[in-house]
Amino acid sequence: MTDTSKAPDAVPRQVRRTPDEIERDIEATRERLATTVDELATRVKPKNLARAAGETARGQVVDPSGALRTDRVAMFAALVMLFAALGLLRRRRRSD
Repeated sequence: MTDTSKAPDAVPRQVRRTPDEIERDIEATRERLATTVDELATRVKPKNLARAAGETARGQVVDPSGALRTDRVAMFAALVMLFAALGLLRRRRRSD
């Protein structure tokens, strides 16, 4: 039979810490956690999400130099016109 018990040498020795050291570690961990929570809360604020979405949308129609991307604007206008036409057709069919 095989002995499955671990030898005392296999257990890593833990460094003994004083209660003050433990309290300092806990406080440092709390501070890091609070900072992380604050950062996450800032990221998900509706105002910040709207700003990021606006920047993304703006990036789709304006190139890095600030010039309008006319091809994308034209495509967007065509889509708007298509949806408007589909809406009118749908409205006509319902009224008949």
